[in-house]
Amino acid sequence: MATPQPEPWLRGTHTEIDPVRRAVLHALLLTREDVLHWGGLLQDEEFNVNPYGLPSVAFQMRHIAHSLDRLLTYAENQSLTPAQLHSLAEERLPSSGREVLFMQFEDGLSQAVERLLKTDPARLSEPRTVGRAHLPTTVAGLLIHCAEHTQRHTGQAVTTAKVLIAMRLSISSV
Repeated sequence: MATPQPEPWLRGTHTEIDPVRRAVLHALLLTREDVLHWGGLLQDEEFNVNPYGLPSVAFQMRHIAHSLDRLLTYAENQSLTPAQLHSLAEERLPSSGREVLFMQFEDGLSQAVERLLKTDPARLSEPRTVGRAHLPTTVAGLLIHCAEHTQRHTGQAVTTAKVLIAMRLSISSV
């Protein structure tokens, strides 16, 4: 078993990156670690379970990847594509399998990191809009929301995984 490390933001890494993008990067790296750890403890059929009405771990993993794509599209001053809107509608569908789900999650997270690192820090204060209502924000606002929104859903995925594991353990001990 690996020696536990402090969270990414406490490891002294990525100091060459400006503080805003570094904080977002550290949040995404923590998401990867948490989802891989807790998701790795689940059995295949548990990914689509909604214990006590909670959203499934599969939903949370897909939503993290897809919402990062949408938020970064707005940060890049682009409109959402029909494919991005379609992926939004598919987030709640059952997962077609553990390997596919983890591959899609990892791909979405890796692409988000690449796009984050390509963001010019000189543009952080540039205005941007979000959604059909064109709600006002900035590039920095969108990047910071990438971090906070991703961490919110990571926490939900971890909590749901813990509930599923506890339910499995209580059933097996009967």
